[in-house]
Amino acid sequence: MNKVYKWIDSIQSMFFPPLCLLCGQRTEGPADLCPGCYDDLPWIPHACVRCGLPLPWDTPLCGTCLKRPPTQERTRVLWHYTPPVSGLIAALKFRGQLPCARLLGELMSFTLQDIPRPDCLLPILLHPKRYRERGFNQSTEIARPVSRNLNIPLRPDLCRRLRSTPPQRELDAKHRLTNLRGVFAAKKEVRGLHIALVDDVMTTGATVQEVAATLKGAGAGRIEAWILARA
Repeated sequence: MNKVYKWIDSIQSMFFPPLCLLCGQRTEGPADLCPGCYDDLPWIPHACVRCGLPLPWDTPLCGTCLKRPPTQERTRVLWHYTPPVSGLIAALKFRGQLPCARLLGELMSFTLQDIPRPDCLLPILLHPKRYRERGFNQSTEIARPVSRNLNIPLRPDLCRRLRSTPPQRELDAKHRLTNLRGVFAAKKEVRGLHIALVDDVMTTGATVQEVAATLKGAGAGRIEAWILARA
């Protein structure tokens, strides 16, 4: 399938040269982003390795994780949730602009290409009702090019969402934690696996922690979180 994808990409590039999704200029690389806009992305230079919280200096752990580390062993976050990244994510989630998912996934795979590979990728899942309303899961669409480029199996089937909940963005930090208790269930297949969770935005980290706790409870091994942006 990788050969098929490369052939399709070459045909598309021949007849439809990629344009930067931010400024509209023609791009030379495979991602739909020009070098100037790439350099302007709000990269996070230093972050806590456990929760991904941006830090002003290069230190492994933030104060909170020194006292109460989250369930996941590692969180890798690319950017601050500020323009233009916030605009790309909003265009994907709320206006259905799927090319943004391809771009964001390509950038994630490029950034993380040299790290140790997990056994599989697990996108944070939507409840079926929310999926029907939106028509797609943004985390799955972001994870597809990561899976393809890094040759890591994409396994959204390993976990399911048992009930619909109010959107996390509508709740304060305290209620974000209680909102997700008992929401997820994992298959026995996760036992011993090194799993990377993929999501678009992390705010308090409640969703990632709940999924990680569910996977650990089912016997999973190492859990990482691969996140586009930290709010």
